[in-house]
Amino acid sequence: MGAILKAIEYVYPKQKITNHDLSVQFPDYDFSKFEEKVGIKNRYWVQEHETAFDLAKEACNKLFKKIDKEDVDYILYCTQSPEYFLPTTACILQNHLGLKNNIGALDFNLGCSGFAYGISLAKGLINSGQAKNVLLVTAETYSKYLHPNDRSNRAIFGDAAAATLITFSEEENIGEFLFGTDGSGFDKLIVKNGCSRFPYNTQAEEIIYGTENVYTDNHLYMNGPEVFDFTNTVIPNFTKEIVNKNNISISEVQQFVFHQANSFMLNFMRKRLKIDSNSFFIDMEDGGNTVSCTIPIALKKYSQKGCESENIIVVGFGVGLSWAGGLIKINSKL
Repeated sequence: MGAILKAIEYVYPKQKITNHDLSVQFPDYDFSKFEEKVGIKNRYWVQEHETAFDLAKEACNKLFKKIDKEDVDYILYCTQSPEYFLPTTACILQNHLGLKNNIGALDFNLGCSGFAYGISLAKGLINSGQAKNVLLVTAETYSKYLHPNDRSNRAIFGDAAAATLITFSEEENIGEFLFGTDGSGFDKLIVKNGCSRFPYNTQAEEIIYGTENVYTDNHLYMNGPEVFDFTNTVIPNFTKEIVNKNNISISEVQQFVFHQANSFMLNFMRKRLKIDSNSFFIDMEDGGNTVSCTIPIALKKYSQKGCESENIIVVGFGVGLSWAGGLIKINSKL
């Protein structure tokens, strides 16, 4: 008895923001150098009236063109862009998708590690006999948290949603997963105001950080250098631990699919792990960093090339500070 990752679909919002668009707003910054180093050319942002939930519905309905929605018996909804403080967005999604009532539905609040967590949670539900077909939805609209004059984060983050079906299988195609947490770094990537500890402040002071980037405590703040240091200190060794946990060698892994944070960071880790570029997926030119959606989008793109019983290591890392990863096998196009 086991579980298999059966299908993935994803969507971007219709509003496309190019590096040229950003260069008009920030004429003193060389976006050609940014594109070459970070690997992002376009990102997509929702309109003011659109939410992550809207993208989630669209991604799920796209998935239902391939699979029968009547089979879904559990929803795992990963987001840091919920519709409300309460109720649970997954419950609203169940209704809007017209799914049956005798299913489980829950939200979990994780960012860049969320998809890896979700795969492991779905595997646990299936292997324990609590579900047979888990709909894992990741949906984020970080664009709503960005200060208009925060050039750095506006260049990096995009919005998206992905819908993934993880289902019962006679064979186990989802291997062992590992996790990590360092809550002492919670403030390295944060939207400080607007929840219980600090209310939204209409008089919030503008703060300059980095190279003339601007934010307030109502907006997303990321300490890029410290997040980079955390990633490159923790993730290479963590990846080796995942490989060892699954009793294989790095040479037996056909593809490493990491959270698509930025190309410079990914290549830095790839070289530390001594992985050939052909076995290390990087494709974020169109879409940018979509947080919990980057790995399912990357898996979908990679699977279109054709996969035959391939071992793939997925690793997510970021806000929290949180990291997670494990082994999956892909047998066909998702």
